[in-house]
Amino acid sequence: MKNLLIRTFLALLNVSPSYLISGSYARADDWGCQVILCLSNPGGATQFGECRPPIEKLWRELSKGHAFPSCNGAGFRASRPGYAPYYCDEGYRLTIRYNDRGRQVSCISTTPQTVSNNECTFDHERGTHSSGWRWDDGQRQCRRYLTIQPHMRMRPHYVDVTIDGIGSQRVWY
Repeated sequence: MKNLLIRTFLALLNVSPSYLISGSYARADDWGCQVILCLSNPGGATQFGECRPPIEKLWRELSKGHAFPSCNGAGFRASRPGYAPYYCDEGYRLTIRYNDRGRQVSCISTTPQTVSNNECTFDHERGTHSSGWRWDDGQRQCRRYLTIQPHMRMRPHYVDVTIDGIGSQRVWY
């Protein structure tokens, strides 16, 4: 990700002199071009004081449902804003279920995990096991898929930004 941002920053710096030559192109002081330059900074979009006003304006505009700003001369695209308030640790996947109590959001392990032996139970009504016994190094272990609570993002909204010839990144706000 850091290399992508560095290449993006350098590519945009190489493009910026053309903004100053022709009046038909955007100027380096155009808000959309400032946003792209700031977002491409490897140290973060608001590392430098000059970037805080255009980036804060971007967050305000996107939160109101406005489109991502444009920057003529720099080939880039931005997706529609998305919303993903929850995330899981590595090795877990996010699941959303709806039941009579409403929506339930949880993280479920992608592989069975070793748990206490008393968690290997048999459901007599259904005739199924809620977990399973496995042999590992000559010892019998109880394993099952674990369910944990998801984490909440501090910035749950995002836009995917793609810069031609460089790559793409997800920007959270």
